[in-house]
Amino acid sequence: MSNNKGILLETGTNEFEIVEFAVGSVTYGINVAKVREVINPLEITKMPNTHPYVEGVFTLRGKVMPLVNLARCLGSEHTATSHKIIVSELNNYFVGFLVDEVSRIHRISWTEMEAPPNITNSDMVVGIVKMAAKMVVLLDFEKIVADINPEINRKLTTIPSANVGVVETRKTKTILIAEDSKMLRDLLLSTLHVAGYNNVISTENGQIAWDTLENMASDRTPMQEKLNLIITDIEMPQMDGHHLLKRIKDHENLRALPVIIFSSLINEEMRRKGEALGAAAQVTKPEITQLIDLIDQKIL
Repeated sequence: MSNNKGILLETGTNEFEIVEFAVGSVTYGINVAKVREVINPLEITKMPNTHPYVEGVFTLRGKVMPLVNLARCLGSEHTATSHKIIVSELNNYFVGFLVDEVSRIHRISWTEMEAPPNITNSDMVVGIVKMAAKMVVLLDFEKIVADINPEINRKLTTIPSANVGVVETRKTKTILIAEDSKMLRDLLLSTLHVAGYNNVISTENGQIAWDTLENMASDRTPMQEKLNLIITDIEMPQMDGHHLLKRIKDHENLRALPVIIFSSLINEEMRRKGEALGAAAQVTKPEITQLIDLIDQKIL
């Protein structure tokens, strides 16, 4: 699987690659950028008082990481006689996901990813990709990791202290955020509000963010009077954060806006891509303290 990661996509093309895997009778997908390797099951050490999703921990290349039983997490049942472990890195956190089988890699456009239908209370699904003979369900792996690692939620809600003058100045600024994960979008929104950034435009994906920005740029009012900064995730349906950034920097009335990428995918390769497209800064989730410090630097 690691060899397949050599298929590098041109920056800003609004395409991505998913690893297709199965749990029970359902086909799922995970972004290749989150996958470090796929391995056969290893010896697992049970740990006391762990989250119900966690089978135990295992060691791989000197790293100890939890093994999440995706069937249990999704309320499904394993049907395969043998299993695979998808080793992932999310938010600088290594974790293994136990699945029934891993099949292949698909290269698709974010425009092919649709929001899930509102037929369930589950917030673990972020999108669905329709293929010729099946549908592939894309999961909110960040939420799964946050469920088993409360430290992530703590970091998302820990706000750096600031004097009254800074907080009052923050209240005069307007920020637009593009984030498809409802959990992270709500946490980010509430944390920015508590910090004093009360004027926040919240959008669910890059396409909605772009439509909002185009509408804002359509009249002659200077953009700095309407909007001061953009925060975007990378992985989003319809339009990803890199393509959104590319469009912003190609637009005469928008290109001066600072754009901060806030994503679980900030590794060396992704950082190079973001820099090439003109990102003002890039922050790995869930480092909200670093994010707010950078917002202050860019617009106060």
